[in-house]
Amino acid sequence: MAAARIGYFLGFLLVLFPVSARFIVEKNSLAVTSPESIKGNYDSAIGNFGIPQYGGSMAGTVVYPKDNQKGCKGFDDVGISFKSRIGALPTFVLVDRGDCFFALKVWNAQNAGASAVLVADDTEEPLITMDSPQEDEASAKYIQNITIPSALIDKNFGEKLKKAISSGEMVNVNLDWREAVPHPDDRVEYELWTNSNDECGPKCDMLMQFVKDFKGAAQLLEKGGYSQFTPHYITWYCPQAFTVSKQCKSQCINHGRYCAPDPEQDFSQGYEGKDVVIENLRQLCVFKVANESNRPWVWWDYVTDFQIRCPMKEKKYNKECADTVIKSLGLDNKKIEKCMGDPNAEADNPVLKEEQDAQIGKGSRGDVTILPTLVVNNRQYRGKLEKGAVLKAICAGFEETTEPAVCLSDDIQTNECLNNNGGCWHDKSANVTACKDTFRGRVCECPLVEGVQFKGDGYSHCEASGPGRCKLNNGGCWHATQDGRTFSACQDVEGSKCQCPAGFTGDGINHCDDINECKEKRACQCPECSCRNTWGSYECTCSGGLLYIKDHDTCISKTASEAKSAWLAFWVIVIGLAVAAGGAYVIYKYRLRSYMDSEIRAIMAQYMPLDSQGDVPNHSNEDRA
Repeated sequence: MAAARIGYFLGFLLVLFPVSARFIVEKNSLAVTSPESIKGNYDSAIGNFGIPQYGGSMAGTVVYPKDNQKGCKGFDDVGISFKSRIGALPTFVLVDRGDCFFALKVWNAQNAGASAVLVADDTEEPLITMDSPQEDEASAKYIQNITIPSALIDKNFGEKLKKAISSGEMVNVNLDWREAVPHPDDRVEYELWTNSNDECGPKCDMLMQFVKDFKGAAQLLEKGGYSQFTPHYITWYCPQAFTVSKQCKSQCINHGRYCAPDPEQDFSQGYEGKDVVIENLRQLCVFKVANESNRPWVWWDYVTDFQIRCPMKEKKYNKECADTVIKSLGLDNKKIEKCMGDPNAEADNPVLKEEQDAQIGKGSRGDVTILPTLVVNNRQYRGKLEKGAVLKAICAGFEETTEPAVCLSDDIQTNECLNNNGGCWHDKSANVTACKDTFRGRVCECPLVEGVQFKGDGYSHCEASGPGRCKLNNGGCWHATQDGRTFSACQDVEGSKCQCPAGFTGDGINHCDDINECKEKRACQCPECSCRNTWGSYECTCSGGLLYIKDHDTCISKTASEAKSAWLAFWVIVIGLAVAAGGAYVIYKYRLRSYMDSEIRAIMAQYMPLDSQGDVPNHSNEDRA
């Protein structure tokens, strides 16, 4: 009974639009080029999954399988393949509506080689939008991987195609998305209807990933003046009869005027719907304040950073975490809080009231009923929220020849890091930042600098890690110089932390304080010792003319030391004299031998003169003379 009441309450909670609400189905053109009997243009409704080729067209040949005609089973199971032969047109598979989800039919056809899928309605009715089911783990596996386009056609047109195929005719068609998005001028206006809830399953995960991936392109378009982007958030209201109920109080703000479903679908635990409404309101006000300062693109930074830094699963989805992100991006938090107003007031909130009014379709745009929804030039985008597909749809909204360079190339660069390091961590002293420009926009990732990897969250903290880290600002550790001596708490060892060196105590990061070894009685404990503390060390002296030996923390007699020095000097003198005597003897021997050699040569020259020998001086005669 309680479950039934909750279901009844939720049914009322989703009431928002008046009976006269307009639900517009977004269509693309489908032209049959052959056979002649059914040649012409027909309407088709673009499927809200897969990747439509916005701005382009696709030609193919239609086939209708003889088995598994509803496509609810894998075509491989029945031995059917739709892979086109080389040089042939792509294959468009025609399947019947019924028995399983639209997305499953398209997934099975894609796996069998189809390039596009046409689903024939099974009842006579206006065309509807084929949407993906409420995703669970089983459906999410294929919904997120559908890459081919699909379209729903009415029952009558489906019967014509089947009849032509069964009679042996080759049926060629052309799917055309070129007019699906109006393209009046050189600027595109687009909106994203989104939600800050990050715990609603695969669909929320897909939305969060899209915002991160598309941020770089969105900011480039906005900064160049090529686009005008506006974020929107869907809210519901609580019927008057239920505004005082526990459910309305936990899911709504402003006394039931603005509500969101419980994130965990459990009213008794976790976050509540009103938490989501308040964060949605904050994100709207972030955009408004950023827009007033001519920086509307900062909304993308806030949303992506909030997703990373303040997730529900880590219990950080709160105002305190949001304020930290706002501060890092240089936004005026007081203006944002003023914009948000009082969530407990029994009155309309101007910002959220404007959002509820905007949900109602105007002009060519129908009511927004699917979350998330992208609207480009007042037309609702259909298909997967994927960067490349969405960029195609936006680029299709420019007047021909006015497309910006981003529409012609995927090589997107930004310069967000030039402004306050993009709100990421940075170290001024080492000139190192975690801000990195990529084709997805600014990301905060701890950097690799000169072979040294920094580790941390990239937003508020990065720390050098591994060998070589002490070369870069001492690895973020304490260091100081005094009295000509330098000490550092950094250790150049993998996995090491900042640790004060010997002689100091502290956390190793912000401070290391000198230890007074003298007071702590760690040194100079011998009876004759006296201690004097120094920065990072100490000095000991001995009384009574004694000499201090530091290694043994003891004092010894200087007399013994002097005797030792005297003996050392004696042996130095003895060794010196011995070396001098040896040198003199060597010189004497050399000169004596040289003299004798000269005398012998002179005597031999008198008795055995040689033709080539000149006069040899006679030392004996010289002596006698």
